[in-house]
Amino acid sequence: MAVLNYAAREISCKVVYCGPGLSGKTVNLQQIYKMIVPERRGNLVSLATETERTLFFDFLPLDLGTVQGFKLRFQLYTTPGQALYEASRKLILRGVDGLVFVADSQRSRLEENVRIFEALKRELAVVGYNFHSLPFIFQYNKRDLPDIASVEELNERLNPDGKYKYFEAVAIEGKGVMETLKAISQEVLLKLTRG
Repeated sequence: MAVLNYAAREISCKVVYCGPGLSGKTVNLQQIYKMIVPERRGNLVSLATETERTLFFDFLPLDLGTVQGFKLRFQLYTTPGQALYEASRKLILRGVDGLVFVADSQRSRLEENVRIFEALKRELAVVGYNFHSLPFIFQYNKRDLPDIASVEELNERLNPDGKYKYFEAVAIEGKGVMETLKAISQEVLLKLTRG
């Protein structure tokens, strides 16, 4: 839940990037870190293993200007994608204001995307959230690789009602990264203003 600090005139929002292991969640935060001017971002904290997989989470605080006289801060987190870290994901999901699901576009990873997406909905329910009431964006990453599922296939399996916005991305090159961040930020702000 967004935290309003009236004394400091600040609003803090938590956005979590979820998805299968090695789908590009950490790369998204690394690219955002590189693209945002230093005065508007904090330090990127990453707890990774020797195999480059995120162990617990990544964290990147951003200052995105002001809204009605309140300084707006976004805290970006990633979750580990491996099944082994379900407890860590549940902890990170507490207090979430918006979600980005980073799907791996490779055809061979389609079933894993679906499995992790369904697990995300269950994990949110366990920590007291209705998935359908949260601001949510899909990012279809790794669009530069051979043998990828079409956007239509990804939507058919993950977003069949077309309810959620989606962005194609090549996160390692920074493509689609800021568009995704801008879209989820707008969705979170819209929900905040509507109550």
